[in-house]
Amino acid sequence: MTTRPPSAFARSSALSANSPASRLSPAVTPEVLVAIDHVDFFYGATQALNDICLQVEAKRVTAFIGPSGCGKSTLLRCLNRMNDLIEGTRLSRGTIKIHGVDIYQRDVDVIELRKRVGMVFQKSNPFPKSIYENITYGLLLHGRHEKKHLDEIVERSLRGAALWDEVKDRLHTSGLGLSGGQQQRLCIARAIAVEPEVILMDEPCSALDPVATAKVEELIQDLRSRYTIIIVTHNMQQAARCSDRTAFFYLGKLVEYADTRDIFTNPTNPQTEAYVSGRFG
Repeated sequence: MTTRPPSAFARSSALSANSPASRLSPAVTPEVLVAIDHVDFFYGATQALNDICLQVEAKRVTAFIGPSGCGKSTLLRCLNRMNDLIEGTRLSRGTIKIHGVDIYQRDVDVIELRKRVGMVFQKSNPFPKSIYENITYGLLLHGRHEKKHLDEIVERSLRGAALWDEVKDRLHTSGLGLSGGQQQRLCIARAIAVEPEVILMDEPCSALDPVATAKVEELIQDLRSRYTIIIVTHNMQQAARCSDRTAFFYLGKLVEYADTRDIFTNPTNPQTEAYVSGRFG
């Protein structure tokens, strides 16, 4: 069997775990993990993103806010190239770099990229399999088959998603039998099982009741010390509660990007102030 040499992204990811930046103490300036530079993005002839520039810091929660159709979910999906699955889409200008590697280079291994940059969707989407099989699915795809090792990862991932105590006695029952909030936390557990660096969340609480939403928000707070999290949300209070940095988008452009406290208490752009105060959107 011929072994394919690792792609640029795979090589960078392998090195990054032991890099000095990955061992930064809280007192040191956070590492810039994701660098987005002058990005234009199109769906066919329609431009969805216009000259987007921002940097996402490692092990921080970054919120993307803005009215429907402003481009925030499009940008989120650019970060693990999920938009590649939509015919006619293209990044026409600019770069998106993770650990300094342009993820749109030809030799980037997209499967490896999506392992490193996991995603939790708006609607919970557990596989029609058992809870255990949901967690191990990605691991099996990557060649991990030792049952003891899989058992350990299943428990660790479910504990990480604050779900273990609720499901430990029914791991081999269908994940579809869980409540909506539990299904969303199962999807988060599935994402962290493959040890990503970044977790993308596209309105993860929009279909949940207040109690389930609170549990997911608590989970985000627990995960922030281990993962870089980027969340798209229409809920201003959620962005204020959960995030360290907030980016406000409007009509495909980045209007303002700053510390969340500043965005909500002292925005510099009148459009931002109008949106967060509820005057439009």
